[in-house]
Amino acid sequence: MKRIELAYQLCPQRPQQPVPQALLRNPMMDVLHAVQACGSISAAARQLGLSYRHVWGQLKEWENQLGHTLLVWERGQAAQLSEFGQRLLSAERLAQARLGPQLENLRAELERAFALAFDADDQREDVLTLYASHDHALTALQDMAFSQTPRPLHLDIRFTGSVDAIRALNEGRCQLAGFHTQPFAAAGSISARTYRPLLKPGLHKIIGFARRTQGLMVHRGNPLRLHDITDVARLQARFVNRAKGTGTRLLLDELIEQAGLTSQDIDGYDREETSHGAVAHAVANGLADVGLGTEYAASLAGLGFVPLTDERYLLVCLKTALDKPSVQRLLTLLRGPQWRERMAQISGYVPDHSGEVAAMKRLLPWWST
Repeated sequence: MKRIELAYQLCPQRPQQPVPQALLRNPMMDVLHAVQACGSISAAARQLGLSYRHVWGQLKEWENQLGHTLLVWERGQAAQLSEFGQRLLSAERLAQARLGPQLENLRAELERAFALAFDADDQREDVLTLYASHDHALTALQDMAFSQTPRPLHLDIRFTGSVDAIRALNEGRCQLAGFHTQPFAAAGSISARTYRPLLKPGLHKIIGFARRTQGLMVHRGNPLRLHDITDVARLQARFVNRAKGTGTRLLLDELIEQAGLTSQDIDGYDREETSHGAVAHAVANGLADVGLGTEYAASLAGLGFVPLTDERYLLVCLKTALDKPSVQRLLTLLRGPQWRERMAQISGYVPDHSGEVAAMKRLLPWWST
């Protein structure tokens, strides 16, 4: 067993990437990712901005340290990861996906600490604490807010389940909460019954954020021909679920109820992962046949995707927080063209009343007092 040491570095800025970079970087994993994607050591070196000689030397050094071959290749043929290299990369991807929410929380905390250290002025009005269901678009918003001039807006995001996020808001642990739900669910649906007791008209205000697609994340080509949750139950496909208190777990329970099924009909209902990314990588690694998640997470893991429903991802705050400068800055950002352009780059997401402060009944049609 090899010992793990963690490290981080300060960067002048975080440029937008077409594909998100790993939150916890490791040179060996970077090289293995690049070789797998490019098919050759020379192309991987160019992608990483390194010399062929350097990458070749590093690979040999790592193989000596680990006592295993990482690459299998012959001159004139494409380089491939060895069986051990593939296992190593798959294990690292799954671990990163499982730790994703915690790593993003850690990054936000460090950025806030260093921002206060670099700026002698009091920045408390430029920090917003947000408890939210894990969502890739929120991370993009966090990056965009951080790049605002002349002063960055720090979104201190703590990823948790949708239900726990609203509870955190009600307990005064944050200024904003993020949750998601089907906009046209029935008034007696599981989502409505779960969220209604937590939200109070006159006390809370709903803020539009985005609409996203949720569906079945399956192996490429959908070999089991899964088209809905009924197929998952009928074929006893190995399922991987999200934890209790998450919006996606609520969505699954709703789909099960609508299909006239029970949780016992789903093989793997009690098998849980921590995020959409972790579910996707569990499927990609062969630990499950199918999971419920976002189109974006499926695309990042190279999976097939069967859309099932659109849902609204919403923000909620106390009415008394609306006039705070940090909240107003966030609303301005959400309403602007730059955010709409950024949303267009995230597969499975579209703007939906972004930055609009609305009554619950407008954005939650199932709402009734």
